[in-house]
Amino acid sequence: MLTRRTFLQTTAATTFLAAAPAFVRGQNLNSKLQLAGIGCDGKGWSDIKEMADHPKTHHIAFCDVDLARTAKVKELQPDAPIFQDFREMLEKMGDKIDGSTVSTPDHMHARITSDLMQMGKHVYCQKPLTHNVSEARHIRKLTKDSGVITRLGNQIHSHSYYRTAAKAIQGGIIGKVKEVRSWCAATGHGKSGYIDRPNNPIAPPETANWELWVGVAPMRPYGDVKCYHPWGWRDWQDFGNGALGDFGCHIFDPVFTAIKQDQGPLDVVAGHTGMNDEVWPAQTHVKYTFPGTELTSGKTIPISWDDGGSLPSKGGSHIPGEVGLPSSGSILIGETGTMVIPHVGAPKVYFAKDAKQRDFETLEGLNHYHGWVDGCISGEQPSDGFEYGGNLTEAVLLGNIAVRYKGQKLQWDAEKMKITNHEEANAWLSREYRDGWKLKS
Repeated sequence: MLTRRTFLQTTAATTFLAAAPAFVRGQNLNSKLQLAGIGCDGKGWSDIKEMADHPKTHHIAFCDVDLARTAKVKELQPDAPIFQDFREMLEKMGDKIDGSTVSTPDHMHARITSDLMQMGKHVYCQKPLTHNVSEARHIRKLTKDSGVITRLGNQIHSHSYYRTAAKAIQGGIIGKVKEVRSWCAATGHGKSGYIDRPNNPIAPPETANWELWVGVAPMRPYGDVKCYHPWGWRDWQDFGNGALGDFGCHIFDPVFTAIKQDQGPLDVVAGHTGMNDEVWPAQTHVKYTFPGTELTSGKTIPISWDDGGSLPSKGGSHIPGEVGLPSSGSILIGETGTMVIPHVGAPKVYFAKDAKQRDFETLEGLNHYHGWVDGCISGEQPSDGFEYGGNLTEAVLLGNIAVRYKGQKLQWDAEKMKITNHEEANAWLSREYRDGWKLKS
């Protein structure tokens, strides 16, 4: 059984005093939303470029702990200053910034997002929203208190496929939903090639500030170019959340949206292929029990998760035996049929033999990024904001806590934010923050 080095009390609730601006600063200066980008390459560059394609945006600042990863943003906006420390950027440019993308490793999402929101800045943050459950609650409270416009970076939420699937389920295409099985081909570790810390770590590149990269997490040596920065960090428990953290907020998203699941699970139990104190398992299997909704057949609904290439059973569904499953996706088993939602694929419905065959409407896709920009300008909160995204993230993170206690069913009291039958497990709801990096209250 894994134990935590230090048991940490749940952080106190934050109080946010500043009122949200009734208009964006950019509308006064140049009729454009003035944006910053935190994290400038990889997914960071993708987020920045998508926002820059909106005709009413203008990037005025960028931040990345590794200056070698800023060439693309320099070309995009040569006049915008580039910082390594987001705190310095906010201190010097905060009065000019309307909003920002946050596209960093998971462990830094909450601290950066919290600082932005407490300054009244709109935020688009990559998934998962936070690294632990306590942080998710912190951000959800800030969402209510600050009134800023937020959006989670699970962009497929706005894709035609996911919108179509959710609308069809809500329209009763398969009747009330009885069970959900979700899965992902990605593995929990393997990006870095390590299952333990390197024996002979090297110094970080001169372009990177390793102190800033580690941020809230316990300090450790740099390792090497594959280990943590820039690509291997998802493997490591201190920095990422494995395959469930990487893809759960994508694959569970159309499920939660379809059945209007806005509550935390009642319990969760997990199995895996083996793990240590450093990296996530190669394969996990997680079983949740959630409260039922108006779109489910019972008072509760089971939702399961598999990753590492393991496919769920088709047993009890309406899927013919000869029909294969996509490499990643979800099965929603209903009273009169079963829907398969591939990960970024068109939904397919298989009806019960005695059920009437029904068609469903295909919805157009929307631009997830531009929807956030439009919301910042209009003041209208789009779907997939941090209240919804925080709840989705909590479910993912609770699954990873269960992974640490293989085979033990954890009972979750969402209102009290407490695992009621396993006191030790509550230590993982938060983390020990390095000096100077605690979330601001």
